[in-house]
Amino acid sequence: MMAKKLNNFQTAGTVVIGTGAVKSVPDMVERLGGKKVLIITDSVIKEVGLLDELQAVLDEAGIEYGAFLGVEPEPRLEIVEECLKVIKKGEYDLLIGFGGGSSIDIMKSASILVTNPGTINDYIGVNLVPNKGLPMIAIPTTAGTGSEVTAISILSDQKEELKKGVVSPYLLPDVALVDPYLMRTMPAKVTAATGMDALTHAVEAYISVNAFPATDALAKEAIVLIARNLRTAVMNGDDMEAREKMAHAATLAGMSFANAGVGAVHALAYPLGGKYHIPHGVANALLLPYVMEYNCLSNLSKFADMAELLGEDVTGLSDREKAVVAVEAMKQLAVDVGIPTSLQDFNIPESAIPILAEGAMKVTRLLANNPRKLTYEEVEQIYRNAWAGKSNQ
Repeated sequence: MMAKKLNNFQTAGTVVIGTGAVKSVPDMVERLGGKKVLIITDSVIKEVGLLDELQAVLDEAGIEYGAFLGVEPEPRLEIVEECLKVIKKGEYDLLIGFGGGSSIDIMKSASILVTNPGTINDYIGVNLVPNKGLPMIAIPTTAGTGSEVTAISILSDQKEELKKGVVSPYLLPDVALVDPYLMRTMPAKVTAATGMDALTHAVEAYISVNAFPATDALAKEAIVLIARNLRTAVMNGDDMEAREKMAHAATLAGMSFANAGVGAVHALAYPLGGKYHIPHGVANALLLPYVMEYNCLSNLSKFADMAELLGEDVTGLSDREKAVVAVEAMKQLAVDVGIPTSLQDFNIPESAIPILAEGAMKVTRLLANNPRKLTYEEVEQIYRNAWAGKSNQ
């Protein structure tokens, strides 16, 4: 008798979701034994006044803290080392990642370097980290990456023009505080890109070869919430109900893909971010429908379900027809929230496609999760479709 595969589910130690969650910070710092806290964030968070809100909570509780403002979008490997220097010099014993996925990812990587030898390059890959790092609290200010509940940190290697991942259970934050009120300042473009990023996480987790009932349930609910609320959140950022639903969706999608994995969309997006610095969420959103076209035959029933989850009326259609509707609905959602539909919109020459395909084929960790095994030629064709803005259907 063949042994059954065991499904392992992991997430952040404690997850608090809802308006006002940020006020839980002092209790969580005390629970984790923190005496001196470093907030890891970026200059934009300071400029829009969100950092002041977190600092006010810490000040009121009498907690000693400092701030590292050096995080950048799609952060370079070198940023981790810069943050580590600040941690060691200030003798901080607890970290708060405050901002988008980049801030949380830098927190994760810096945390493990405090307690493990070498540089972050030594830990790129899966399960290479021997020791737990400093205690971590993740507070996202975007509804997208789900990094607050994942065991991965994504960093940009400028030399190889590729994004790379550190994957370890020790990267899971001890606490995730998801407060939709902190997301109210997100501009429409950021709301759209991060929301589509969360949708990509849910879709890829749902169809992953590693999916199981728990991850399916989380992914399906995330897809429904995003389909119903992303347009509103983009068009009216003051709609706190839409913001709250998107916050829930991003975290649910994060929990799902943290355990089921993501696939070819992310693998193809990495070279676009590494070489052309296209924001991660935008690259995912642009590629998603074109990858879905290739993947749908691998699991028609799930793609058929996806059309209904996206709110489409598919009465009387076959599973194949429903799958086509799902792809078209995904394209329409991206268009509605202002996501570019072609690589040409980023001035990427057609001649770059073979190089992009070579880069994507190197991301074997993610391609292994994809429900359809893709050849180099097929990956190249997906890029060509995305470049032309046309499908094979």
